Amino acid sequence: MSARTYQVRTYGCQMNVHDSERLSGLLEDAGYVAAPAGEQADVVVFNTCAVRENADNKLYGNLGHLAPAKTANPDMQIAVGGCLAQKDRGEIVKRAPWVDVVFGTHNIGSLPALLDRARHNRRAEVEILESLEVFPSTLPARRDSAHSGWVSISVGCNNTCTFCIVPALRGKEKDRRPGDVLAEVAALAAEGVLEVTLLGQNVNSYGVEFGDRYAFGKLLRACGDIEGLERVRFTSPHPKDFTDDVIAAMAETPNVCHQLHMPLQSGSDRLLKEMRRSYRSARYLSIIDSVRAAMPDAAITTDIIVGFPGETEDDFQATLDVVRQARFTGAFTFQYSKRPGTPAASMAGQLPKEIVQERYDRLVELQNGIAWELNKEQVGRAVEVVVATGEGRKDADTHRMSGRARDNRLVHFAPGDNDIRPGDVVETVVTYAAPHHLVADGPVLSHRRTRAGDHFAAGIRPKTPGVGLGLPAFGAPPPLPAPTGGCAVG
Repeated sequence: MSARTYQVRTYGCQMNVHDSERLSGLLEDAGYVAAPAGEQADVVVFNTCAVRENADNKLYGNLGHLAPAKTANPDMQIAVGGCLAQKDRGEIVKRAPWVDVVFGTHNIGSLPALLDRARHNRRAEVEILESLEVFPSTLPARRDSAHSGWVSISVGCNNTCTFCIVPALRGKEKDRRPGDVLAEVAALAAEGVLEVTLLGQNVNSYGVEFGDRYAFGKLLRACGDIEGLERVRFTSPHPKDFTDDVIAAMAETPNVCHQLHMPLQSGSDRLLKEMRRSYRSARYLSIIDSVRAAMPDAAITTDIIVGFPGETEDDFQATLDVVRQARFTGAFTFQYSKRPGTPAASMAGQLPKEIVQERYDRLVELQNGIAWELNKEQVGRAVEVVVATGEGRKDADTHRMSGRARDNRLVHFAPGDNDIRPGDVVETVVTYAAPHHLVADGPVLSHRRTRAGDHFAAGIRPKTPGVGLGLPAFGAPPPLPAPTGGCAVG
């Protein structure tokens, strides 16, 4: 009998993307195999997000599209997990009774058992836990990329931002021990991964659980000692926890990229207070000044919400003022989305859609202009690019390849006659700038073939085992055992 096939569909943030890698690893350890492209999987898993207002509609719409396939093949199974599952719980099987399994953010490790139970009992299994069952890093992971990897350093959040539902769905912050984080980073580097991104809902509050307020800066420095690791990024820090030792670690650790994504949310001090963001615009701008003093080449990006309840034109102008002063390389801009269960959802002063849209358009126009100016400064400069897949939607038409510079700018470049693979590293010169990307149409200055590129060409993706929890430790991780079978084939 052939193995049952699976597909994981992911919505939302980087944390969800990484959780989906864990779900894939769990399913493969349980004997499932990834469904070939274009084929209907025997098991479809939705890893959901609850941050945006249309998240519910997107999920139930996609579940509706699968209903005919489920009717045609009753042995097919559909599972829903992630933040929306944690929020809606049993409501999901009421609205979509053809769903077989619902699991929450705290028990992703239960998925294979829940699928087996649902298949045996011939009824839906809904299991939502209120606290973390097993830290996700203790679970195996089927990695999506041969050259870059997510590494979770914490889950949950201790903040109480009035617009955010994440703490209610992912719980209080739980920190991994430094030795475990470094062991996972080293395991990825040992498989040829060039770049890791350290993940946390509030990444720079790391260490709160074991009482070391300097833990995050130490962790960045320790990543600098891992052989083969060329780039380290992190997301997302909170301005209230951003300290000078982290800036120093970024500036002084060669493989930590001079790139910072730090959410602003609003430039209005009054609204920041209403949002329960425990910093003010002057503090935010002072952090940016310190980062640029230590790393003049740093690329800084942000998140901004437009139309928070009670936002006046003066509040909005304050946001525009901070954007002008901060000169962000890029910004993820959002129209405020009411989420049931958050304090902001019941606040007075909910703004009409047309006002929010008009302000949003003005913000985007301003930010695009600033980003374009900053990108034009890159024209004529040499950039180092790690080649990626899926970054350039028009690459086939333009005969270009795409990847990320060290500062995370997106670069589309002309490969010429070089045999360049995703995962390889090239150096090229920027010839054109747009607000959201750079173009390098000149000759490639250098091309370095990498193990990541070899693995991509061979169809190999890293598969890391779960990393257990140990005592706090910094410095180089202990030697890893020699691999027994190399990387698993994707």
